[in-house]
Amino acid sequence: MKAKKLMSMVLVGVATMSLLTGCSSNTNNSQEENTEQTETEAETQSETEVETQNETETEIQSETGETSNEASNSGNTLVVYYSATGNTETVANYIADATGGDLFELEPVEPYTDEDLNYNDENSRVSQEYADESLRDVELVSTTVDGFEDYSVVYIGYPVWWGIAAWPVNQFVENNDFTGKTVIPFCTSASSGIGDSGTLLEEMAGTGNWLEGQRFRSSASEEDVVAWVDSLGL
Repeated sequence: MKAKKLMSMVLVGVATMSLLTGCSSNTNNSQEENTEQTETEAETQSETEVETQNETETEIQSETGETSNEASNSGNTLVVYYSATGNTETVANYIADATGGDLFELEPVEPYTDEDLNYNDENSRVSQEYADESLRDVELVSTTVDGFEDYSVVYIGYPVWWGIAAWPVNQFVENNDFTGKTVIPFCTSASSGIGDSGTLLEEMAGTGNWLEGQRFRSSASEEDVVAWVDSLGL
């Protein structure tokens, strides 16, 4: 009788241990699953945060122009110009817009007045400078462009005076090294063509790969200017 009772107690003990072991195993499995799920969620959240941060940085860099392709190319072109009455300036702005280039205006230390530009008056400033070549060395406010060595394409614009480039551009051309740069002259005039003006500037510079220039009428349209820029294939 005692043996049977003892056996029953043993069986009950074994059953209880099995039950406890099973519960412990289930609890451990559940904890492991919860741990794995938590780690997975943490990794997913971390990856999402990194991606979001990268996207934000990319957007900021694109907006500020620090790493975007457009920004890296925009500083590649320089548009230099002298404009007596505003016509050449208008064309220069069209070119800068079409190429994403930077503008640099050539400004005489002594600006030309309307009276100075009276070609019909033999006593006007431009008439005297035309008659006496030694007077054509016009001093400019600046001929130095920041980062000039980084530009690979340089447009140089001017009005045509007596069939040649307006001499206020001479000092800039003489004072800069165009080695390794593609240089494209352009001009504005009421009737005269570009003539030898571009060739004479090339000889004056002595460096650079100078392309054939283009003459625009005084009231050139943006469409015409953009079409010419596109035709260059630069």
